[in-house]
Amino acid sequence: MAPRKRSHHGLGFLCCFGGSDIPEINLRDNHPLQFMEFSSPIPNAEELNIRFAELVDELDLTDKNREAMFALPPEKKWQIYCSKKKEQEDPNKLATSWPDYYIDRINSMAAMQSLYAFDEEETEMRNQVVEDLKTALRTQPMRFVTRFIELEGLTCLLNFLRSMDHATCESRIHTSLIGCIKALMNNSQGRAHVLAQPEAISTIAQSLRTENSKTKVAVLEILGAVCLVPGGHKKVLQAMLHYQVYAAERTRFQTLLNELDRSLGRYRDEVNLKTAIMSFINAVLNAGAGEDNLEFRLHLRYEFLMLGIQPVIDKLRQHENAILDKHLDFFEMVRNEDDLELARRFDMVHIDTKSASQMFELIHKKLKYTEAYPCLLSVLHHCLQMPYKRNGGYFQQWQLLDRILQQIVLQDERGVDPDLAPLENFNVKNIVNMLINENEVKQWRDQAEKFRKEHMELVSRLERKERECETKTLEKEEMMRTLNKMKDKLARESQELRQARGQVAELVAQLSELSERVPGTVWNEIDDMQVFRILDLEDFEKMFSAYQRHQKELGSTEDIYLASRKVKELSVIDGRRAQNCIILLSKLKLSNEEIRQAILKMDEQEDLAKDMLEQLLKFIPEKSDIDLLEEHKHEIERMARADRFLYEMSRIDHYQQRLQALFFKKKFQERLAEAKPKVEAILLASRELVRSKRLRQMLEVILAIGNFMNKGQRGGAYGFRVASLNKIADTKSSIDRNISLLHYLIMILEKHFPDILNMPSELQHLPEAAKVNLAELEKEVGNLRRGLRAVEVELEYQRRQVREPSDKFVPVMSDFITVSSFSFSELEDQLNEARDKFAKALMHFGEHDSKMQPDEFFGIFDTFLQAFSEARQDLEAMRRRKEEEERRARMEAMLKEQRERERWQRQRKVLAAGSSLEEGGEFDDLVSALRSGEVFDKDLCKLKRSRKRSGSQALEVTRERAINRLNY
Repeated sequence: MAPRKRSHHGLGFLCCFGGSDIPEINLRDNHPLQFMEFSSPIPNAEELNIRFAELVDELDLTDKNREAMFALPPEKKWQIYCSKKKEQEDPNKLATSWPDYYIDRINSMAAMQSLYAFDEEETEMRNQVVEDLKTALRTQPMRFVTRFIELEGLTCLLNFLRSMDHATCESRIHTSLIGCIKALMNNSQGRAHVLAQPEAISTIAQSLRTENSKTKVAVLEILGAVCLVPGGHKKVLQAMLHYQVYAAERTRFQTLLNELDRSLGRYRDEVNLKTAIMSFINAVLNAGAGEDNLEFRLHLRYEFLMLGIQPVIDKLRQHENAILDKHLDFFEMVRNEDDLELARRFDMVHIDTKSASQMFELIHKKLKYTEAYPCLLSVLHHCLQMPYKRNGGYFQQWQLLDRILQQIVLQDERGVDPDLAPLENFNVKNIVNMLINENEVKQWRDQAEKFRKEHMELVSRLERKERECETKTLEKEEMMRTLNKMKDKLARESQELRQARGQVAELVAQLSELSERVPGTVWNEIDDMQVFRILDLEDFEKMFSAYQRHQKELGSTEDIYLASRKVKELSVIDGRRAQNCIILLSKLKLSNEEIRQAILKMDEQEDLAKDMLEQLLKFIPEKSDIDLLEEHKHEIERMARADRFLYEMSRIDHYQQRLQALFFKKKFQERLAEAKPKVEAILLASRELVRSKRLRQMLEVILAIGNFMNKGQRGGAYGFRVASLNKIADTKSSIDRNISLLHYLIMILEKHFPDILNMPSELQHLPEAAKVNLAELEKEVGNLRRGLRAVEVELEYQRRQVREPSDKFVPVMSDFITVSSFSFSELEDQLNEARDKFAKALMHFGEHDSKMQPDEFFGIFDTFLQAFSEARQDLEAMRRRKEEEERRARMEAMLKEQRERERWQRQRKVLAAGSSLEEGGEFDDLVSALRSGEVFDKDLCKLKRSRKRSGSQALEVTRERAINRLNY
């Protein structure tokens, strides 16, 4: 009967049957299979194949094992069939042949563990039950596994693991329970059932919290193998995150690193545990997303590096165990390859991820001239504002920033995170698309806003023009109407005045007639004085006085007050200048009198800052302003604020000269401190160049190389212009254009003149001297000289004047002149000495006729020293690369030899074993391959191929990788 085809479950890492030889068949029962006499004759071939096929189907073997079983001779097939049938019919095994028995016993053991204390014999009996279940799950027919799953046997095992007390946790029962789960996963149906349980892998991971090394090894082998099963890698990461909370770890994988570094004192147990840990680490790094995702491997490996795995690996080499070393070699090989790949992205040979400054420089260089550079600056700017004190939320806020960046790097185009998403509902692609849309909308909005503003500005200009025209027209009309009204009013008042004069004259005449009592008239009998005593004269006056009539014409008393307040301020200076002056005065927050006293007292209270004094100098009253203000000094109360300020300041004698002297005094030390280092830089750099023995020796070497290169053209030269120094870096090799003459010069110095390499230490002031412009420096010193002279002149003037008691100009500025003149004399002496030393330096290098300025002369040497340092770094990087490649080549050769030896040993073992029957299965093969490191053989080959490809490309990309062709 032909073997039936079985579906594959995607175990892409299986290495159990790598050769073309007949695979080894593993089948174990409680008792070894023995030769027996057949109780019934062998049936015909067709019936035998039918019965044997039923038995093989029950065993759930792989395709290759099925083929091997069907390839057995008929006698062997009948022997196996009879053995299994006899076992199934054994009355002593009927009770234990169904999973119900084991599930009940294990549930009972879980319930009783906290009630009773079992002795060693009872513990061994309980352990035997679990061991029997493990054997049954491996050897019983498929229906046993199916029934075990239907009765929730896995849940029974997981519940026992969760509720296990300390004594059971440290016993062999714990190891046997993990073995049961491993046996169940050795069956395709059982493995699918375990992976389908949401908390199964996390519960298994909890068993790492035990001191039993065998239990830890069993757990790590299951977790490592699950990493290699499709869909299992992320479950393992979830389990380790669960274990971090369960075991109160500070960070994920912390327990594993502690175990890796801990000594057990038992060599075999220690090596087995450390091998299991390293195999698990390699699996979790290189399986799943790590198989082809560089960013994921760098991300996850960084967790281990931050926990200190590298020094632990160096210490593990002391065990000198071949299998353990194989896992260590694979970890370091993949790490080196990934680090090299990351460095290639930045045109580097190596990136020190422990150096914050180097990583920042690389990012800065990569983004400096891109549109993302402002974003980098913004990130750094806001990082400066992040909390840095150890208060509440300090660490969590930085952790949040770290996790956001991790998710941006790791999340794929579908929004799926290969590692567990640290932030829920954080879809990088959606957010980026939203930002792109926002930027597009913002650009359209900005464009529309620009057009709108231009349109509004145009409309505004037109409206202003119209208003100006209308205002001019209205003003003219209003002036004409006012003039006409004034003319009419003047005419009426003139007429009224004439009438009033006539009435007054008439009244005077009448009074003169009535000034005496006229006998015989009524007026002789009238006495108005009696009426005065009766009348309310105040009320009369209020009702009929001329003042009250005028008040009624204007309105109420409040109206009169408001009208009096609307008296227009008097302003004679330019409006814009007045506005700026008011802004300055508002910043000073001092009254005019306080400013005046501060100037007279030379600001002894430090009320006037330097920048405020500089602004005050812009508002010195001009002669035209003073003349206008003097004309209106009788209206000082009506003056606007700016006008009154300028008027009151103009009353200070030599106000401008005082203010300039005060400003010069405040700025003098600052300007002196700026000029002095520049003078010292020229002086010291000139001395260093002339005195440097190493520089002179290097010039000898350069002259010798130059004469050799030019031999036969113009003969030997006795010197060269210093500007030629920077042409050395531009002279390329005829063999490799990436190699300059400067690189070759440094190699000569390293070999024959190593002391010259310390030349930069003798020329420490060159960078500062290269920044000094001598003409600007002399101009600044001249300004200081003229400023001091102006202060001296003003001091002489003020000494001749009668001063107010609060005027402190003379004593303050006298002390200032005494001290500052001495400091300035020192600066002038240094400048003269610097000029002399610089001239001697030019003469020393034969450049006296070139009229070079210091910035040009020193700049030549500074540029050369920078190129010299960069070339040394290039060569050092090349050395590191060459050493790394040689070390990697030795490692590969060693691994290749070891793999060949192990492969030959496996082939011999298969040939010798023949068809012997032992335990085996898919998951067991996967665990075995993981334990031995064979599972990573394909990855080693793939690394070699990628290394060859990238190595050939690297020579065309960067100068560092081109330099490695040089032979030291």
